[in-house]
Amino acid sequence: MATVEMDRERVLRTLTFWLRPRFVLRVVNRFQKVVGFDRSMALTSSALTAVIPLAIVTSALTSQLGGKGTAERIIDRYELTGEGAQAVHDIFSTSGASTSLGLIGFVFFLVAILSFSRSVQRLFEQTWELKPLSVRNSLNGLLWIGGLSIYIGVAGALHAVLGAGQLELGAALLVTPLSFLFLVWSGQTLSAKRIERRRLVPFAVIASVLLAVYAVGATVYVPHLFNSYASRYGVIGVVFAMLSSLFCVMVVTVAAAALGREVDDELVRIRRGERPADDQVQAQWKEITAEAHSRWTTLRSRRGR
Repeated sequence: MATVEMDRERVLRTLTFWLRPRFVLRVVNRFQKVVGFDRSMALTSSALTAVIPLAIVTSALTSQLGGKGTAERIIDRYELTGEGAQAVHDIFSTSGASTSLGLIGFVFFLVAILSFSRSVQRLFEQTWELKPLSVRNSLNGLLWIGGLSIYIGVAGALHAVLGAGQLELGAALLVTPLSFLFLVWSGQTLSAKRIERRRLVPFAVIASVLLAVYAVGATVYVPHLFNSYASRYGVIGVVFAMLSSLFCVMVVTVAAAALGREVDDELVRIRRGERPADDQVQAQWKEITAEAHSRWTTLRSRRGR
């Protein structure tokens, strides 16, 4: 019983430390500093322009090799039916059409995927306050796109094989460590190894866990989103649904980057012996509690007039 009480006290002390007002405010300021929602929308738009042509080319290659195309994978992954399934099939279908890119098409395809990699690169550079490399890091950008394609393929295969349950919890749990490794590698690759691996660990842990939670929720949310948008707007509705889904993923990623950076900075301070004392943490909580109580009392007094 005493051990349980000690564990509860330790958990409570840990939560009050990491959720103390000044630390939360630093995380919010970091998110605002990278213009979090604008950055998420920029990532969403560049991801969409890169993912659709990449998915179409990949779908054509896998279909020629006897595998499932992108449309079939998405339909099976989210168990889409009716107009939603038909709209997804219409967007990614390559039957009856030439999939050769040509020189101009290849150039635009290259520009699209490099634009996406630079958007993610800028997220790391802004969050970790690095000097921007821009197009000078294009080779690493192409390498990252290749890694992203492998990550999406392996994660999709895991969901296809293990996603038998309603919420696909087993697949989500197995994809989480894969996401962790990919995110650490992404930070190192897109920053040209200017960010140490250990400094990316908090971000990768937070992001991989949050993305797994989102993936579980998406098994319920995404099919309804695709079907309802497709029934209203047709094929363009699938694009709207993809934008909504990608935006959620990007908000999670950007928020995890801001939080991970601040957690890493806090751990550096703790290693230097700069951890605030327990009484200082309690004083912060008392201050915010007293302020909230004062505002609540003022609000009640105004309503009582």
